[in-house]
Amino acid sequence: MIAVTSPSDRLPQARYTQVKASIDTMIASAFKEACAASNVSMAAELSRFMADYASSPAKRKAAPDYSTRRRRRTAIRAIIKELEIMRSCEESVRDNMPENLQGSAAYDTAEEAVSSLEEAIEALGTFWTVP
Repeated sequence: MIAVTSPSDRLPQARYTQVKASIDTMIASAFKEACAASNVSMAAELSRFMADYASSPAKRKAAPDYSTRRRRRTAIRAIIKELEIMRSCEESVRDNMPENLQGSAAYDTAEEAVSSLEEAIEALGTFWTVP
């Protein structure tokens, strides 16, 4: 059962502070009674609380800090490593493709992906001169 524990202008009888999953039947029935007394759908009220909770500033991730050159280089190194992993995977797909599919659209797509990833890695590496 789910119990709402947050004050609401729609639920004047509710005196709780957060949404919790509960097996406590008293809390669940109090929520049900509060919704019935306020003539509000339980599902709609729970959806509203979940939307408020999901959009709360506490749940948002802080933006990465790229204020120093060192932090930017570290981030670029991480991106290059991820691109190298992707390139390796695409090369594996291309190299393990059966002979009858070589020259096909799937093979060409894998070849273009490898080429594009190599160009991106080279561009990031030379532009940032990442040691």
